[in-house]
Amino acid sequence: MKQLIAKRLIELRGDTSREETSHAIGISVSALQMYENAQRIPKDEIKIRIANYYGKTVQEIFFDFEPHETCSFKKGAS
Repeated sequence: MKQLIAKRLIELRGDTSREETSHAIGISVSALQMYENAQRIPKDEIKIRIANYYGKTVQEIFFDFEPHETCSFKKGAS
């Protein structure tokens, strides 16, 4: 899960520097680096700030949407 979150954060940041991004979010560069290197998961308050900065929801960034095979939904099934 950490690896997926890290990948999403790196993709969202794009070409913007870690310094600029961390400053805009209000966290340290080292904290952002740890999130992007899958060393840590941010606290909920920080997740909200990150999501707001990128114009995404917390769920879009921090939770996996891939359904498990046992939980798949099939249209028309009852």
